[in-house]
Amino acid sequence: MAEKGVLIVVSGFSGAGKGTIVKKIIEENENYALSVSMTTRKPREGEEEGRSYFFVTKERFEEAISNGELVEYANYVGNYYGTPRKYVDEMISQGKDVILEIEMQGAMQVKTRFPEAVLIFVTPPDAEELKRRLMSRGTESEEMVNKRMRRAYEESAFVDRYDYLLVNDDLDKCVEDLHKLIDASHHAPNCSAGLLEKINEQLKVYA
Repeated sequence: MAEKGVLIVVSGFSGAGKGTIVKKIIEENENYALSVSMTTRKPREGEEEGRSYFFVTKERFEEAISNGELVEYANYVGNYYGTPRKYVDEMISQGKDVILEIEMQGAMQVKTRFPEAVLIFVTPPDAEELKRRLMSRGTESEEMVNKRMRRAYEESAFVDRYDYLLVNDDLDKCVEDLHKLIDASHHAPNCSAGLLEKINEQLKVYA
């Protein structure tokens, strides 16, 4: 039986670059699986159905909530986002490390339901850089950028609930650091329950 995978949650301020980081680490490591989220927001240019997100109506999303199909869900800037449960369970049981790129509200739900999950928060080096990245997207109005900055201010008060803080100043270093954190999480006692049980059984003769 394969060792179970680890559940990794990656969150961050909108514009911090978490999507780019996750995409790069998935491409470089075949044992990582990215859970595709369901959302009610409209696709951005270049995003693909079933790869970037599952794009659904508000009615379909609320049906998924009612049916217990989601690991977590959240409402962010007027749209629903959620993680389908079936894929996550299948990948972890196959020994894959599953990465969830989700908002803070959803991350807190995951930690409640899966205490062993590792929560990582991505941030740029400072607020000015965050605003610069949001503006450089060229896809949102100044009003929306300011709305995202206000949301970031609200989120900053809860970042200490995460296990690790990852500063995205240099992309390659950030990806390397994320890989190290995931690798280290495999050595947590809860990930070696089978080994601990075996050792405990063997030690009984000395008790």
